[in-house]
Amino acid sequence: MKVALIDVARVIRSKNSGPFELTLDIMFKEKEMYELFKARNLINRELIATLYGVTPEEILSVVYFEPAQAIKATLKRLIPSGAPGDRDIYGAQQHGPLLDLEWELT
Repeated sequence: MKVALIDVARVIRSKNSGPFELTLDIMFKEKEMYELFKARNLINRELIATLYGVTPEEILSVVYFEPAQAIKATLKRLIPSGAPGDRDIYGAQQHGPLLDLEWELT
């Protein structure tokens, strides 16, 4: 069974978590799919680091948040919010790499 994140999540977004950090939120439509992702640790530091071209040490946290059936990952921003060269002051357009994720689950 092939599972695409965009098919099982009701929300995939990014936002600032202060001027030096970015948070990625993935909220699942169904509890069963959230539980499957959690049990298999499908979203983890290594995956986020690879997607965003940083080291795993730059991923500050990956939290499975039960009450919202959500995964929250926080990483260091490459350029602080509002600094010269920053093209997304609110961090709201940084979730793009998550949109193409899919897994072959057996």
